[in-house]
Amino acid sequence: MPLPLPSRRLFAFLFALLVFSIPDVALAQSATKPTPGFVRVRLETGMGNIVLALDQKRAPKTVANFLIYVDDGRLDGTSFYRAFRRKDDSKSGFVQGGIDTEARRIYFPTVELEPTDQTGLKHLDGTISMARHKYPDSGTGNFSIQVGPNPTLDARPGYPGYAAFGQVVGGMDVVKRIMALDTCCGRGVMFGQMIKDRVAIKRAVRLDGESKPTGAVKPWLVAPRGAIR
Repeated sequence: MPLPLPSRRLFAFLFALLVFSIPDVALAQSATKPTPGFVRVRLETGMGNIVLALDQKRAPKTVANFLIYVDDGRLDGTSFYRAFRRKDDSKSGFVQGGIDTEARRIYFPTVELEPTDQTGLKHLDGTISMARHKYPDSGTGNFSIQVGPNPTLDARPGYPGYAAFGQVVGGMDVVKRIMALDTCCGRGVMFGQMIKDRVAIKRAVRLDGESKPTGAVKPWLVAPRGAIR
């Protein structure tokens, strides 16, 4: 039996309210088709593929920087090298990957920090975030993927935090398996967090839009480091 007109209007209003109250990152959870405002990237690793949806609308500078590393092949042949696990919950933490300390792969200038209190993006489960050095505007080709929420990386008064810029939309099981690997070594805040048998990032591939390589010299290809299993 059809609903009376007032009831139909109320239903339509409530449905619209529900849809528009969902964060747009939640509406982008597709590894198989493009979503307006997002660019998907596939990381082909030694443990399986990870698909990311990068938020061009809210973190345009960080996404543009990451895509330079993807389109130039600067992430090809790198690795996931760090796994941080919380002491109170070993199933939560993050993995870190990218160029590590290989300066030959760095593209200059470094990227300007887009803090979470400006972008509205938070460090939630599956969020990809730009790693950086001590200074805020020092991000290059390293990144972390969160397993569980990590609000300590969000900006707060007196602390700039890190730039969240997208979400895992496929292969989160791969991320969790990487985080569970044996770790050791490291210095400072990374002590005991370096993955013993690093996981290769064999290739990073842009899935949406045209690849836009910079054409810059690729010194890491002249004498590449030993292959990572």
